[in-house]
Amino acid sequence: MSQPAVAAPDPVRDALAQRIGAMLAAGVDGDPTPFDGLALELFAWQYEKNGAYRQFCDAKGTHPERISHFREIPAFPTDAFKSAIVTSFPFEQAVMAQLTSGTTANRRGQIFRDEVGRELVLTANRVMTAAYLFPDFADGQRCRVLILAPSPEMAPSMGMAIGMDETRRHFGASDSRFLLDYSGLDIKALIAALEQSESTGVPVAMIGSTSAFVYFFNACKTRGLTFRLPAGSRIGDGGGYRGRFGELTQDDFFRLATEVLGIPASHCVNVLGMAETATGYFDDTLRAAVRGRPSARRRKVPPWARVEVVDVETLRPLPAGEIGLLRHYDLANLPTVLGVQTDNLGYVGEDGDFQIVGRAKLVDGKLAPLPSERVVGPMGDKRIFRFLEAYVNFSIKFKMGLARSRRPGAPPAPLPMTPPVCPCDELTEEMLANPLPRGRDAAAPNRSEMPAS
Repeated sequence: MSQPAVAAPDPVRDALAQRIGAMLAAGVDGDPTPFDGLALELFAWQYEKNGAYRQFCDAKGTHPERISHFREIPAFPTDAFKSAIVTSFPFEQAVMAQLTSGTTANRRGQIFRDEVGRELVLTANRVMTAAYLFPDFADGQRCRVLILAPSPEMAPSMGMAIGMDETRRHFGASDSRFLLDYSGLDIKALIAALEQSESTGVPVAMIGSTSAFVYFFNACKTRGLTFRLPAGSRIGDGGGYRGRFGELTQDDFFRLATEVLGIPASHCVNVLGMAETATGYFDDTLRAAVRGRPSARRRKVPPWARVEVVDVETLRPLPAGEIGLLRHYDLANLPTVLGVQTDNLGYVGEDGDFQIVGRAKLVDGKLAPLPSERVVGPMGDKRIFRFLEAYVNFSIKFKMGLARSRRPGAPPAPLPMTPPVCPCDELTEEMLANPLPRGRDAAAPNRSEMPAS
């Protein structure tokens, strides 16, 4: 396996990375004022180093010397990542590759990061996870983390899997684990872990895709299976657009979390993550509860990022409260592009925090200011990832059908289970195969997988 090339000295990049790293180290309550100046400097450097982005900026008539505010920096469309290599470093230095998000299954691009970018994205999300999913933890404190999702070994180019593994490594106790294996979700191990938490009084953190929780909750209700997890247990879920979480509304999701697990709505934290932008955005509910203040349940924007809303047709900025397309500016995007224009619909509050309401609907080849009825899960819209999510949910439904009802605090019930046979073995093999050579603990790029430039 070839190793990535050693990065050539770049004093400008190194100085930018050091200053951005300092903002990350200061945390979510750090000083936001350095952002404006850093954004302009980062744009100038990316304009020089990133050929695909420079072409895009030139087409818009935008040059670093002609702008004075970060809002004037062109935001690169997420769809354009599918047709170009968008890096601000020599491609041979890439050590990390992730599939892009998207509303169509026809084609998805890849986001590449070098060693500097890899450290920035992992640090940014470790800081966000600590602040919003574990805000009550002291430094070094850990709990058992149960992950209802594939590991990076099963889905090496899925950012969600990489992020969850980082959560396990930095916040999980030694008995933390991924619960998805080749036979689907390990329901037997999940139930045993929940019963152990219930009996010992030791809290757990459950993280995974929203749809996996929905299927698990519904299956538990059908089988009469309920738990009363100890105070401090929590859920971190990814996905859920338009205020709907699969087949449920968000309020239904909270109600079932309380009824099935005994976890209150304040301890259900939803996160929005995109491969195209480095930082994942969390609901502020748990952090607000810990600090004894009310929550608007909006996604918090850290000091090193900004989120704007623009008109669907004109792409002009919209005032707070109006729904339009979300545009992200993220300093941790050092190796790619600072500004990213998404097809997500949402609004921004007066304090700069935001909420997503869905993906824009495509009508006659144009984006419409109404959410699409098609739900795109956190694993993305690619056929393999849609199959993976469907298979996770299938395994939950199948295996929960063999579980026996219980009352909270009742002794464990045996679960005589036979792993289900995957209804699509060929797709499973394609999905589980590592499509990318791996560098360190992250997927490295494969030129045969590259989108054409």
